[in-house]
This record gives sequence, C-alpha cells and structure tokens, in this order.
Amino acid sequence: MIRSIALFASLTTTTFAAVPVTDDDIVMGSQSHGELHRDASVEGKPLTIVGKTHATGLGTHATSEIPVSVPAGTARFTGAAGVDDSAGAGKGSVKFRILSGNAVLWESSEMKSGDAPAAFDIAVPATLHRKIYLQADDLGDHDFDHADWVDLAWVAGEGSALKQGAVLDGTAFGLKPGTEDDQTAAMRTAIQALREAPGSTLKLAKGEYHFHATGALQRHFHISNHEQPEWHSVSIPLVDLQGITLDGQGSTFIFHGDLLPMLIQDSTKVTVKGIGLDYSIPHHSQGVITKVDGEAYEVEVDQKKYPHEIRNGWFFFTGEGWGKADAGTGIIFDGKTRGIVAGTSDYGYKGKLTELSPGHYRVEKNVGKSGIKAGDVITFRQNIWVSRPHPAVTLYRAKDTTLDEVAIHSAQGMGLLAQRSENIHLTGGGVFPRKETGRYFSTNADATHFSNCKGAVIAENGHYEGMMDDAINVHATCLRIEEKVDARTLRCKFIHNQAFGFETFLPGETLQFIQAKWLTPRDPRKVKTVRRTGEDSLVITLDSDAPSDIGKGDAIENLDWFPSVIFRGNLVHNNRARGSLFTTPKPVLVENNRFEDIAGSAILLAGDANGWYESGACHDVVIRKNVFKDNLTSRFQFTEALISCYPELPDLKGQTEYYHRNVRIEDNTFETFDVPLVFAISTQGISFRGNKVTYNDKFPSWKKPPFILNRCDKVDIANNTVTRDGKPVKWTAADVKTNLCPPDAVKVK
Repeated sequence: MIRSIALFASLTTTTFAAVPVTDDDIVMGSQSHGELHRDASVEGKPLTIVGKTHATGLGTHATSEIPVSVPAGTARFTGAAGVDDSAGAGKGSVKFRILSGNAVLWESSEMKSGDAPAAFDIAVPATLHRKIYLQADDLGDHDFDHADWVDLAWVAGEGSALKQGAVLDGTAFGLKPGTEDDQTAAMRTAIQALREAPGSTLKLAKGEYHFHATGALQRHFHISNHEQPEWHSVSIPLVDLQGITLDGQGSTFIFHGDLLPMLIQDSTKVTVKGIGLDYSIPHHSQGVITKVDGEAYEVEVDQKKYPHEIRNGWFFFTGEGWGKADAGTGIIFDGKTRGIVAGTSDYGYKGKLTELSPGHYRVEKNVGKSGIKAGDVITFRQNIWVSRPHPAVTLYRAKDTTLDEVAIHSAQGMGLLAQRSENIHLTGGGVFPRKETGRYFSTNADATHFSNCKGAVIAENGHYEGMMDDAINVHATCLRIEEKVDARTLRCKFIHNQAFGFETFLPGETLQFIQAKWLTPRDPRKVKTVRRTGEDSLVITLDSDAPSDIGKGDAIENLDWFPSVIFRGNLVHNNRARGSLFTTPKPVLVENNRFEDIAGSAILLAGDANGWYESGACHDVVIRKNVFKDNLTSRFQFTEALISCYPELPDLKGQTEYYHRNVRIEDNTFETFDVPLVFAISTQGISFRGNKVTYNDKFPSWKKPPFILNRCDKVDIANNTVTRDGKPVKWTAADVKTNLCPPDAVKVK
C-alpha cells in the first residue's frame, strides 16, 4: 500500500507530509546490509543523531540507494542526514548524496556517529523530476555505517516550466567527436536539457566519442544475472526522461575502464538510434595461433590491443583501471570461417608457457588432437564466472524503449540487460564485433537478456555474433520459499548469486506458486505487502491464505511480469551455448531468422525452480520460416537438440501436468549433420510440420534419432521433406525415442 501524501493550504511555501517516501519506493531501494526502515534506524530503534530523536525519516545502512517519487506540485526537497547514534561514538563513515537522473544535486562531507546532521534544501521541481535518488556511500568500509535520512519534507511550488521539445545539437553542449577527451560531462549536461524539454531529440555529429570511467556517475542498484558490484559507474544515464531521442547518426561510442556504458531507468518513451558501443580495451583478450606442432602450440598476443604480462607462469591481462588473470579456459574460433571450432566447447588451452619473443609464446598443450590449427583464434575469458559486472546497456523500470540501429560490439557482461521494464523494441543493430578491431568475440554472456519484463519484447533485423551465450534470453526470476511464517506470510529468498536485490514483487501484483519438485504452477494470489529484509530476502504477505501443500523449498514468481516476444529477421551465428532462450507463458514468435554455426542449440525453451531459478512455462510458441544451418557442433548445458525444450524437473515421473505447451515448428529449413532436431521434456502439443531437412556430413553424427521425447503428449510430425545425399528419407516411429509418454502420444506421417 502506498502512503498518501497530503498537501496543505499554501501554494508556495507549504510542506507535504513529513516522510514523503512511498512504500513502493522503499521496496525498490537497495542496501548492502540490513533492512531499510521507515521512522526507525537500520536496527529498528528510534532515529537518533547526536542525542536528538527524530520522529520521522528513513533508517538505512551504507551502501544504499533509495529511488524516491517526486509528488506533483513540488518545488523543493528538504531534510537532513547523519550517522545514527546506534553505530557507536565516532564510528561509521558515510557520505550522503542526493541525485537527479544525471547529476549530484547535493553531497555531504564524510560523516561519523557524533557529527551533527547535515541539512539540505534542494530544488527538485516536479515538472522536471519524477524521481530523485538518496545515496549513502560507505566510502569503502561499511562497518557501523548506520545512515539516517530525517525530517524529510517536500516544499510545494510551481517550479520551473518545461520547455518545448526541440532538436538539440550535441556541439552546443560541448560534445566533440574525434578526440579521446572524456565526453561524459558534456553528455550529462545535454541529458539535463532533454529532461527540461520532453519530446526533444539530441543529435550528434557523426564520429567517434570517448567516455572515461573517471567522469562516470556512481549508482548503487542490482542488475539481474550479473555480479553485484558495490557501484555501477554509469557513463550515459538516460534516467527519469520522457519522450526523448538520442540520435548518434552512425557514431561510435568508445568506453574506457570499468563502467556501465548506458543506463535507461525510470524513463518512458526513450529512443536511442544510430550508435555503436565498444570498449577501447575489451574485457576479453585474443591471441592468434601461429603454429601447432605435436605437444605444443605457439600463439601471438598483440600487446597494444590486449595489454598483458606473465604472472605465475600464465597470462595476466590489464586494462584501464583493471587487471585479470586468464582462467585458461575459453573459446577457439576458426580463423577463416569465424565459427567456433567443432567439439571444442569451453576449451582448456593452458599449459607450460615460454616466451619466445615479445608477444609470441609457446604453450605445451596438444591442441592439434582437438582439430585446432594454425590461424585459429583463442578468446581468453578472464575469470569466466566472476567477470560479469556490467552490461553494455541496462534497462531498469523503463517503459516503451526503442533501440534503433544500436550495435553493441563489446561488453563486460550481457550486451543488453532489461529488468522490470515494459515494451522494448530492438530494430536493426545487434551485438557483434566491430570489423576494424579484428576481434572475434563480442559480449561475455548473452547478447540480450530480459528478466521480469512485460508488454512486448520485439527484436528484429539484428545481427548477433561472437557472444559467449544466447542472442536473446527471456525469463522471470523466481524466489524460493524459505519459511511459511503463517497462512498468509512467506519468507522468501533469491537463490542464484548473480540474480538478487531488484524488486520482483510490489504490493498489488499477482504471485503464482511453483511446486518445485514438478514445476507445477499453483493458485495465484495478490501481494498485500513486501518487506526487503536483506539484499537477497523478502517477507511477503498475501491477500488470502496460501495453499496448504505449498511450503519450504517451493517457489514463487510474478505472474504480471511476463512479456510476449517477437524474434524476427535476425542473423545469429558464430557464438557459444545457444542461439535463443525463451521462458515465458505469453506468445513467442520466432520467424525468418538465420541460426548458423552456433556451437549449441539454436532454440531452448527452459524453466526451473531448483538451479538458476529462471521460470516461465511456455504456452504458445511459433517457430516458422527460419533457417537452421550447421548448429550444435559442441555440447553445452541443455543443448540436446537443435530445438530443445528442457525444463529442469527433479521428479518427472511424479508430475501430473505438462510444463511447456503448444510448440509449433513449421515451414523451417534445416541444413544439418546428423544430430537430434527436437528434444523435449514435459511438453504437450508439439507440431513439427512442413519443414525441409537436408542432412550433410560436415561433422560426425551423434548417432541419435531426430526426435527425443520425455513425458510428452500430442506430438504431430507430418508433411516434412527430408533428404540425405540427395535421396529422400522417410521418417517412421523408429525415428522417435520416447520415455514416459502416453501410448498414442506421437503421430508420424
């Protein structure tokens, strides 16, 4: 429930209610320790600073950030901040800040317990701002950082009038292409002009623009499916904007250091167009194999493009403000075709290393037996599983966002990560290495990733290449029930260590239970209240009793936050893992794409409440008029066929309902060596009709049937054209392997 904020009589000097922060704002806040409290300290005690108790305010713990909704009719925001006396005399070290979407509006000095509170009175006219952000910075040490915001009040007034939308010239704000000087400050000034004039377009002169971490805006929040660093250094904060366009007119943005290039947050109708995003020094490195000879190989690593040294007998790569040891496991690309060398999967290339000359090394490892040859390219993946701090582009609480001809060439994590966002349209562009760099890789994980989004996700006419995971991944993040406190109260937890801390539920939204053992959806309920008791934990109360047989170990998902998906007209090739992954009950259309030379499956329909905790049973999937060519040349998680329906089910035998439903695979072209075409678990209603399948001998056969079905029903295989060596092949029941399926589950015609 949102607390109402009453306006008193005066028009220009009246203050609003004393604690003008909604319950939703509190749920959306993030902090590194403890629970954010209204009218109490982080320990749940009275708010007390230098012996004075404050009746109203917020008790948090650094590091924290609270997004605060600006009420209509506001001109100013007043209050004070300090370290709570409960920290202990002279303890704690906190710096307080108030941010707009693109700038620091106010900042305190470093404060400790016993310091007088720092007062603030800042202009935040509601005509310009829908959100401001309260930050408590732990300054690198969060011991005893009990941070209080007290005596908060909005001051009523007319504020500044909005300007008319216009076309703004980037040069007017000091944005200069063709120089390596940091453009961050100029960009943030231009963004302020966009805030003041909704409906405006910022046009940049075509060229190369550079952004450095030193000028970035520090933000604290959690990003799904990534590491959780204390701070995200944001170069381009497209935050709290309405109806604006950033038009690069074909420009390239080059980023320097450890940072999050672009954030679109708490904004509506933002369009970004005609921009490529890349790093000066990427967070992968690359070497060219020059010789393969028996028990060793030689490799050249360009010191200028991929700065490095040898530590403890192996590569240690350095960038601008970062350094990482190579893990010794990565991806081997064919030097000519740019495809991943067949059968190499996540390849271990480490061995005893000898430097032959600067940048030229000999490694004692027999890679020739794996089909690796001179001219092939190693992508060094430094610290594979723990080197994913930031996406290139993050969408968070964004609505009606369009990326038009936006190309992501390199990223520390995902290319694009969207969470709690609605209606996203990607057209053209994509994720692929920039030709002039000579790189074979692009992103460290998925090209695009959508967690807990709704409305429509549309990705069309894009190019996806060289990423270390899927071109597109759509799912919900579900939480495990830790305790059923009473019939209407659940204590829940995020489980995966890269997916926690963002708001999965708000009051009034629809919760659906999942029986984890069978992934059975159960009995939706409305959420009444949400308490964030820690970074990874929630206490949720419901509007009615939970089912009696739901309890610890089961899961919950938000039924209101699933999107429909259109993935159309895209090229996906030369990448690891999978081409695409969908886990949503809303309609999914995969149409007129080309999936080529993908090391794993082209399409995966997933779902679980036991491992990744990524849920969303597919109920309506159409896969039509696509070309699948020479995929599945290596093996990765869940990649049992070109099209794999693989929910993770602990007890398949005991399941009483099917997880996925209505999967139509029609009028596609498969050019493939002998691998399974469809693998499915717990799927009802599979139609494989009107497809053209041409087998080749490019790679060794898996010696498995084209269809492998585990507890599936209503499977229709008909009217397909199949050839091998130019001769027709007729499928029969023998080409379908079944397990736990009803006797008449499959029809082959």
